[in-house]
Amino acid sequence: MTLDAVELEILRGSLQSVAKEMGATLGRTAFSPNIKERKDFSCALFDAEGEMVSQAEHIPVHLGSMPLSVKESLREFTFTDGDMILLNDPYWGGTHLPDITLITPIFCGDLLGFAACRAHHADVGGKAPGSMPGDSREVFEEGIIIPPVKLYAHGTLN
Repeated sequence: MTLDAVELEILRGSLQSVAKEMGATLGRTAFSPNIKERKDFSCALFDAEGEMVSQAEHIPVHLGSMPLSVKESLREFTFTDGDMILLNDPYWGGTHLPDITLITPIFCGDLLGFAACRAHHADVGGKAPGSMPGDSREVFEEGIIIPPVKLYAHGTLN
């Protein structure tokens, strides 16, 4: 498919609008003050190979590492409509443990791509409140590491 400059700009604007709406919905429906008030989250869209194609203007550090989480999930899982991957593992493209990522595939017959969001949570069980102790010697002292897990399979909670 070949797109001229106008068609490309319409497509770019449409994809960016989707990413912005993802963020607006997340912020509006969140219970956590970190997400609802501080806006410590990011949303993006990816193609079927895990390359970022659109992002909302959120937290750059989230967006810089989120593609690795999507690509690693692609290597680990076979996706079907209604699946959702949950992770915060820093060895799978996570940032720090309080940043939890959700990844879901987008299908229209075939796999088109992925929608993903990463949001900062107040505490994930570290040795100090907030799960970011300055005197940590090991990542496990910062809280629970959630390896990539299929939270939903075919739209059903796993």
